[in-house]
Amino acid sequence: MLGIQLEGFLTGGTIAIGILILWALSCIKVINEYERGVVFTLGRLRPQPLAPGIRLVIVPFQRMVRVSLRTVAMDVAPQDVITRDNVTVKVNAVVYFRVLDANKAIVEVENYLYATSQLAQTTLRSVLGEVELDDLLSKREQLNARLAEILDRHTDPWGIKVSMVEIKAVDLPQEMVRAISKQAEAEREKRAKIIHADGELLAAAKLTEAAAQLATEPLSIQLRYLQTLLEIGVERNTTIIFPLPIELLGLFGRSMAARMPSSSD
Repeated sequence: MLGIQLEGFLTGGTIAIGILILWALSCIKVINEYERGVVFTLGRLRPQPLAPGIRLVIVPFQRMVRVSLRTVAMDVAPQDVITRDNVTVKVNAVVYFRVLDANKAIVEVENYLYATSQLAQTTLRSVLGEVELDDLLSKREQLNARLAEILDRHTDPWGIKVSMVEIKAVDLPQEMVRAISKQAEAEREKRAKIIHADGELLAAAKLTEAAAQLATEPLSIQLRYLQTLLEIGVERNTTIIFPLPIELLGLFGRSMAARMPSSSD
């Protein structure tokens, strides 16, 4: 009878020791280098989160919530935005942020990831709705900086630091794409005509200088004629062009006019 009682005591002690070992193991927590442990003791927040390493959390009197301090790249779902000039576009972006204060990230907001995502969506719509389409397409850097500044200011009470916001893509309606293409084509034609006109102006100025230079020496124009004939001969053309001075044509025209009888005769 005594042996049975002793055996039962040993069995109960073994079970108790096993439960105690399991409880001790459940109290041992390993925190990674990029994590912090937010601890609640009987519902009260511990002033400082647990640092990386092996830490002891007394269960069930204490509860620990792990918070990652790594930078999070959050994709903002495409948003339908009406710009200031009443153009409907679909815009998506990506937000880069990280947790600086683990205690605030858990205590000040219920779910900091979801809250940051919703805030990024509403901020994207409100900010881009205040700009025109041309600014949305050409001033990406300024808009990104403005979005990052607004998000960082609103998430600072949550212990979150927004480092960067990037607008990924702007989807335009097909009608607007065709209109922008026509506008770009017209702009390029305008530039081409301006460049051509500038070239004509420069060419006219150079021709004027060349004419003034040739006028200083009458024989230089004859040398130019001979050089032109030489260039034509090198190309082995069957047609030879003899340049005729304009002065001769003018002289011929005046002589013909003098020979014609006047209307009074």
